[in-house]
Amino acid sequence: MKLKLALVAVAALALAGCGNASDTLSDAERGIGSDGSASAEPGAIPTQDVVSDVQADPALTERLPADVRKSKTLILGTTEATGEQGLPHGGSDQSGEQIGLDIDLRNALAAKLGVTWKTEFGSFETIVPGTQSGKYDVGQANFAVTSERLEVVDYATYLLDGQSFVSREDGDLDQVKTLTDICGHTVATTPGSSFQQILEDGAAECEKAGKKAYEVEYFKDNAAILLGLQNGKTDLYFGPTLSLKYLVSHQSGLKYLGELSLTDVGFVVAKNSPLAPVLVDAINALIADGTYNKIFTKWDVSDIKLDKSEFNPKPAF
Repeated sequence: MKLKLALVAVAALALAGCGNASDTLSDAERGIGSDGSASAEPGAIPTQDVVSDVQADPALTERLPADVRKSKTLILGTTEATGEQGLPHGGSDQSGEQIGLDIDLRNALAAKLGVTWKTEFGSFETIVPGTQSGKYDVGQANFAVTSERLEVVDYATYLLDGQSFVSREDGDLDQVKTLTDICGHTVATTPGSSFQQILEDGAAECEKAGKKAYEVEYFKDNAAILLGLQNGKTDLYFGPTLSLKYLVSHQSGLKYLGELSLTDVGFVVAKNSPLAPVLVDAINALIADGTYNKIFTKWDVSDIKLDKSEFNPKPAF
């Protein structure tokens, strides 16, 4: 069985670069009421403002580097979200404005620090090097805490996310618990990601189990991955748990197969930058004043909240 036409249309539009995927949907189809508020219909995109009331903390602002205090600006390196495929982490509305959990979190963080973001978009694999080199003050792109990344950047964590698999609804797998469950299948994922690292590290597992190896294909665009699933060129999509669960709940013809691992996710800064401890304390201030909880409640993902932000926690791998 092939994915429904809606999925094909979204993927094809994003591949063609003709606009945002959400541009093909009316407000009613996206679950937005005539007053701009989120409706109670399944698939509705929440629109409530949970950030504008955040007050700057002068004590945190004072701890920022002098040049940042003077400019009141931090340069953020991130990926540009298009349409609804990256939600709840990040997407864009019909006007092209960036929306999502990650966007609300970083905007609340900037407000707490008393600064604004100068946002610069790059590809996923260029954000960490850009942060290392000083091109960006802070990087954000759902970066899992890994031992490899901890060698070159520092973290201020802000949520938990996992690494999961999705297939077509008619796929031959019903659950994935270990990498040996995917032996003999073709897997699509994002280059330069923790997903790539996991698949590369586990490449020998199938041979050890006496099974045919899995094959991996890399795509920078989620739409290409979805199209590959639809046309049968790939069997599995390996990506972030939160986004894949959202995808399955909003697109017919897909099947969630389970979570392989769970990791801390955080903002990244250059190694030994004075920013990381300030970011940690600012996130914890948002937790304490209730803003953090409001953001996660808005996006209906309270199960991935942290009790507290940490500086460079122990990596899962």
